[in-house]
Amino acid sequence: MRDDGRPRPAPPWQVMADTLLQREALVCRLGEGLLPHDFAGLYIGHEEVDRILAELPGSSGPAAAKVEALLRQLEPELVLARKQFDESLATGQSTFDRLARTARLDSRDAQALAVLLAVERSPHRMRLVAYFQDNVQLPRLTVASLSRILDARCVAPDAPLRRAEFVELGTEGPWATRMCWPAPRLTWAIASDDSADSALPAGARRLQAVGSGDLEPSMLLVTGADSDSRLAAVRDRWPGKALLVSPTPSTSAEWAAVVREAGVGDRAVVLELDGPPSRAAADWIDRAEHLSWVLSSPKELALDALPRRPWQEIRLDSGLASAADWEQALGVRPDPSFPLSREQLRLVTAASAGDPGQVAAGVRRLAGGHLDGLSVRIRPRRTMSDLVLPADQVAQVRELIARYKRRTTVYQDWGFSPLPSTGVVALFSGPSGTGKTLAAEIVAGELGLDLYKVDLSAVVSKYIGETEKNLERIFGAAAAGDLVLFFDEADSLFGKRSEVSDAHDRYANIEVAYLLQRLESYDGLVVMATNLQRNIDDAFLRRISVSIDFEAPDEPQRKQIWQQAFPASAPVAELDFDFLAKQFRITGGIIRNAALGAGFLAADENAPVTMERVALALKREFQKMGRLRTESEFDRYFNLVNGDGHAEPA
Repeated sequence: MRDDGRPRPAPPWQVMADTLLQREALVCRLGEGLLPHDFAGLYIGHEEVDRILAELPGSSGPAAAKVEALLRQLEPELVLARKQFDESLATGQSTFDRLARTARLDSRDAQALAVLLAVERSPHRMRLVAYFQDNVQLPRLTVASLSRILDARCVAPDAPLRRAEFVELGTEGPWATRMCWPAPRLTWAIASDDSADSALPAGARRLQAVGSGDLEPSMLLVTGADSDSRLAAVRDRWPGKALLVSPTPSTSAEWAAVVREAGVGDRAVVLELDGPPSRAAADWIDRAEHLSWVLSSPKELALDALPRRPWQEIRLDSGLASAADWEQALGVRPDPSFPLSREQLRLVTAASAGDPGQVAAGVRRLAGGHLDGLSVRIRPRRTMSDLVLPADQVAQVRELIARYKRRTTVYQDWGFSPLPSTGVVALFSGPSGTGKTLAAEIVAGELGLDLYKVDLSAVVSKYIGETEKNLERIFGAAAAGDLVLFFDEADSLFGKRSEVSDAHDRYANIEVAYLLQRLESYDGLVVMATNLQRNIDDAFLRRISVSIDFEAPDEPQRKQIWQQAFPASAPVAELDFDFLAKQFRITGGIIRNAALGAGFLAADENAPVTMERVALALKREFQKMGRLRTESEFDRYFNLVNGDGHAEPA
């Protein structure tokens, strides 16, 4: 209604539709086309038709007794309706006009869409259609009726209306009686509702334009970096274009929804690919030639997989967030400790609730969830004071920390070449229990990072190709967060390549080659631990940045480890650390296990930790390892264990 209370004039597209419907109904009533009879439309009578016709904005009711005279009389009204309709299409002010322009519809196709939409939106028009189609079970226009009113080719398989997925056509029954109707998304759009198409792929999102300007339909390839950086490149190239960002549709219904949604909203489609487009995808893109398309991929796309339409390409070498990105997201300058991509910065900002002080925690959270099942997260608690090694090895550990911390200075500020990458690979070799895992934890702690200990039993698979997939998951997730990857018993993965004698050897060598390639492209910190360095493939040794040999501790180091193994709050009696360090040439891992075992023995008896209990715990460790020890080795501190398992004082 207008402000003065009078009804608003019908839009030109609706007037055009009603004029065409009126013409067809009146011709039918005069006996041309379908013959009238007493039960035409079963129960839709002449009086009701007169009333409906009188209510339609583009009609004036029956005007003549003969068809020719009727058509001549209606011609000026039809000419005027078409003139107003075409003028409205040219100016493109209404939702309908924008739909017609986006789908590249000519006047005839636009008239067909107008008629279908008008019928779909009005039960009265449906009754009118059922009347002149002489069947109440056909309330929508059939192909035959559309052929009489305009042209059936408007809904042909390759017609613009079908390419744009604006119109649907029934698939059952004779061709002439198949009904046509507009997609529900268009009907809602005409009703001023902009809800997204319900059939869109999961994860699809609509983005508004960031500028102004028009764009002729085209195709753009954007490759490299992360998805947010690629999207930013699209926005820089097409600032005046709204976007529909979507994963690759997996069904025809999803493809149709993407094409339709882009047409309704006049959006360019950004397809986020995880591989080259399929032939079906290329065909859909070629078919929807009225739309602009973006193929966004982290890797370069093969030429023979691309659609046949002309294209341009943007290649991104780096997706690192700029100072402007940091300022916009968190209001601070970039932290050189966290070389984040735009996508990572967006996720970190969300995880830290926009608090610059929580960036480090947000970065640690990046990989959360992705590495579960393939690795164990270790939050570092121990420090350099807990590491008992010779001075040279301690210095090497500090050099490893410095090498990772100062990458920005050396590679960016000083200009050293980062080939093959800015990543750091360390090799810790030595017998079990000499502190390799402890050192990895301390390195992570000194860098303020989490340590992820890779579960090799979950990574290595007997099935061909599965190991590579698991490794890709690990490195892909690690690249999304600042952390330390720790491969214990690395020789099982990084072992020397063997002579190819069967298919198993060939695929095992492929796994080694793949892992080497992934290490060379990884920009983080990887620590590999092995008991036998000679088992590591030479190609990996060339990629190693820092190699540290861990040896069994000598007597002074063993004494220090024994002293540190008992917390200050533990009830410890006077212990003979000199005797323990001199008498037992064991590693730090065994010492810590024995100290813990002695603690449990003392707690069970509600007594302090004594030398006798330490000696018993040591004996249990030797039994566990299958190492026989004589009672004399424990000297005066241990007598035989009695039947109940308690240590007897000397």
